[in-house]
Order: sequence, then structure tokens, then C-alpha cells
Amino acid sequence: MKQYVLTMYQPDGEPPGPEVLGPVMERLNALETEMKAAGVWVFSRALQPAGQAVVVRLRDGEVLSTDGPYTEGKEHIGGFTIIEAADRDAALAWARKMAAAVALLPVEVREFQG
Repeated sequence: MKQYVLTMYQPDGEPPGPEVLGPVMERLNALETEMKAAGVWVFSRALQPAGQAVVVRLRDGEVLSTDGPYTEGKEHIGGFTIIEAADRDAALAWARKMAAAVALLPVEVREFQG
């Protein structure tokens, strides 16, 4: 089985209120339960807002830390799920279910190397 990461992107700014976020979380929890029952789920997590990120890099022989996300943008990774699937088509089928669960947020599918 190959492993894939299903990455959800969300817009910067305040998250929606409970009237919007509540049903989304219910659908995501149901999808995670379905993934576990199907034996494809490996790991899922939501991330803190991109503004809380710290970027660490080597520059001119010195390791520097910079506050904020690595790239400026209107959307950043909000969370991800790692699954095991037989092939890309199977991973895309799960990503379609995730995209339906989160409604307006895009979901990127990428296979792990090796």
C-alpha cells in the first residue's frame, strides 16, 4: 500500500463560527471513522494558524529563525490526514469525500516518496 497525505488549505483570518464549523467538524469526524473502519487511516491533525509558525533556515553558516509562515499567502495548510491506499485513484476517492466534508476548502493529494 502507498501512503498519501490529504492536505486541507484554509483561508487566513478568523475561523468561521460554530454554526459553520460545527457541522464541518461532525462530517470530518464521521469521515475519519469511515477511514478507520476501511483500514486506510494512519494519522490526522489540525494545525495552529499560520501566523504562529516559525521558519528555521541556514543562511551564511548561521541558523536563523523568523516568525510567521514560510510564504505569504491568503491560504495556508490548516490540517492533514495521512492514509494508506492501493493507488492514486483510491486516494483521490477519499480526497473527494474529504472535500465534500469540508465544503469550500480545497484538498491536495500527494503520495509519499519511497
